[in-house]
Amino acid sequence: MRKWLKEKREAKGMNHEQVALKCGISRSYYTLIEKGTKTPGVKVAKNIAAVLEFEWTNFFNGKCSFKEHSA
Repeated sequence: MRKWLKEKREAKGMNHEQVALKCGISRSYYTLIEKGTKTPGVKVAKNIAAVLEFEWTNFFNGKCSFKEHSA
């Protein structure tokens, strides 16, 4: 779970659908990103960061999720 991402989204008063729509991605994909199941590519990371106002490199500061690593 990317708790920090959920907190950013909630601070903006947005739901998954609203963020996804503004980023040009599906709600289900955004949900997987927030859960930590998927790591977005650079373009999507930049879009989400712009919408929620944080540094896009935050997605890449930690290790990949266990599910991604074991895939």
